[in-house]
Amino acid sequence: MPTARLSHLDTIRGFALLNMMAYHACWDLVYQFGLDWPWYRSFGAYLWQQGICWTFLLLSGYCWSLGRHPLRRGLEVFAAGAAITVVTWLFLPENLVFCGVLTLLGASALLMVPLAPLLERLPPRAGLAGSFLLFLLLRDVPRGWLGYEGARIAALPASLYRNHFTALLGFPPPDFFSTDYVPLLPWFFLFLCGWFLFRLRGEPRNTPEIPLLTFLGRHSLPVYLLHQPVIYGLLLLVMGSPG
Repeated sequence: MPTARLSHLDTIRGFALLNMMAYHACWDLVYQFGLDWPWYRSFGAYLWQQGICWTFLLLSGYCWSLGRHPLRRGLEVFAAGAAITVVTWLFLPENLVFCGVLTLLGASALLMVPLAPLLERLPPRAGLAGSFLLFLLLRDVPRGWLGYEGARIAALPASLYRNHFTALLGFPPPDFFSTDYVPLLPWFFLFLCGWFLFRLRGEPRNTPEIPLLTFLGRHSLPVYLLHQPVIYGLLLLVMGSPG
């Protein structure tokens, strides 16, 4: 299993982190400090948010095979996601994060430990195509149907949408709330797309580093955990108390 760290992967991850921090700063301005900014609720802002999410999922799936300790790493990331849930539940219930992106990334990494030997039997191109088609088909499962971005193919039984455990899978109950919700269905299949892309890679090539982005990418987990309190604190200094 390759273990060499390629700087361009860190740089891409760092670019995604920088975009995520900018997006979350805008979220704080709109939803915490009451900034009237219609664009942030527009389709363009939605595409920005989705682009960040897609980049993280594809890159995480791609890099799974580069890790020396995938089980340990999956547990670390999942625990970090659980810590965010506990902290927001105790201290910021109005901004509760349940099954956010770290929870998804950790769960996906853990699922790959038993699944990778089975998936390696599939031709990479077929696996990539199948994973992407399943992602598109299941994109709206959390909304109650099969289909992509509002294009409904078939409604799913309401009995699937029961509790917070089913919410982790992609079936949230009617009263479910989370400010960041990225469940296994459909997003695990985008993670798989990244994993199959790694199997299709050519000869690994390194590229020149962009120091700031590469640094962020190499320290992605602590950066993710710390960025929101830091951003919020800076906005408090600049904007004053919310409301």
